Amino acid sequence: MPKSKRNRQVTLSKTKKKGRDHKETIVNGIKEAAEKYACVYVFSFENMRNQKFKEFREQLKSSSRFFLGSNKVMQVALGRSAADEISPGLHKVSKLLRGDAGMFFTNLSKEEVERLFKEFEENDFARTGSIATEKVDLKEGPLEQFTHEMEPFLRKQGMPVRLNKGVVELVSDFVVCEEGKPLSPEAARLLRLMAIKMATFRLHLICRWSPDEFELYIDGPDESDVECS
Repeated sequence: MPKSKRNRQVTLSKTKKKGRDHKETIVNGIKEAAEKYACVYVFSFENMRNQKFKEFREQLKSSSRFFLGSNKVMQVALGRSAADEISPGLHKVSKLLRGDAGMFFTNLSKEEVERLFKEFEENDFARTGSIATEKVDLKEGPLEQFTHEMEPFLRKQGMPVRLNKGVVELVSDFVVCEEGKPLSPEAARLLRLMAIKMATFRLHLICRWSPDEFELYIDGPDESDVECS
């Protein structure tokens, strides 16, 4: 009789978790970067694409360093108040680490950083749950962009299709997605199949800090609000 998989032993010592050591490594890295680089920026991101971000990071590694991860850990590294900040004014940066955010330490000029972040953009296929940027619908009739082998797959995505003399045919009008509404898994697959890209990976500057200056790039809290919050 075969052994039950439920009875298999698992060696817990082989599993790895991001625990205290990992957090301390991040904190120490941020403290070192604060001493090494001339200024630091907080940035937000939308529709993150890891490979594209990795390429951007590699492009700038000779002059800069990025940090992404737990906002709480990054805040601890900088200091959450004027009493425990590692350099004067860095607690203002700490308070702006919210949501999908990261830090960019650099020796590049302000003008160069602003140009790089403004120009950075990557279009990609939207994922499940993303908001559709336009309505996509297909009209009844032959769908010559799809081969006959795709007909079973299209039916699984909810499309009312059939084969008519080897040609995929839509038997009634079909809405793939509605503008402003979240994409279903089926809609995301169909948009990819139709080569329609609705996601844009962007980075947005939130603030800039240097020993002599603190600057906000976003509307909302002014400098006094950041100081007092």
